[in-house]
Amino acid sequence: MELASYSDYAVRLVNTEEPARGTDTLTSVEAVRALFGESTQASRRATDADVTRFRSVRGRLRAIFAAADGDEATHAVDLLNSLLLEFPVSPQISGHDFLDDEGRPRWHMHLAEHSSNATSGFAAIAAMGLAFHLTEYGVDRLGLCQAAPCRNAYLDTSTNRSRRYCSDRCATRANVAAYRARKRLETERSDSTGRSAQKAHASAPATDR
Repeated sequence: MELASYSDYAVRLVNTEEPARGTDTLTSVEAVRALFGESTQASRRATDADVTRFRSVRGRLRAIFAAADGDEATHAVDLLNSLLLEFPVSPQISGHDFLDDEGRPRWHMHLAEHSSNATSGFAAIAAMGLAFHLTEYGVDRLGLCQAAPCRNAYLDTSTNRSRRYCSDRCATRANVAAYRARKRLETERSDSTGRSAQKAHASAPATDR
């Protein structure tokens, strides 16, 4: 597994809340455990106390995406570094669970966290994954969806650094809204031009009519 792929942990956590819509799905220990995906061993450590702790980490991760989205690269890096210091991990070589056709281990790098609770473990992996993604692809590859009021976090892996939305659904919604706004503007301009022409005609001298 590429270490940068661990950055998905950060995206999953940040997107459990949509502040502009007032929604928050991180309300139970079951929701916390679901964030670990297939990592059942790590999720078993989650308790009710982790709900509040996860929300705190979520706010710090969102601040990183917000800083990156606002072209505040240094601030984004400083915020991420603070998480890395607080929640360290140890890179380790793994491969016993992945064998090739000849039964030999497929060695790969794995992030091993040595935490006492579920929040610390998740935060450590999310922060390190985000750090690898940031240093490999650039700070500007971290963003918040431009389709208001969504503002979900996303990681831009496009070849031309053109991603602006968290999903195809939001991209379509934004394009439709932009199209409708253009049509309204065109209609308003047309109506304004028509009214101006009528006014000019009405005020013209009778001899010119």
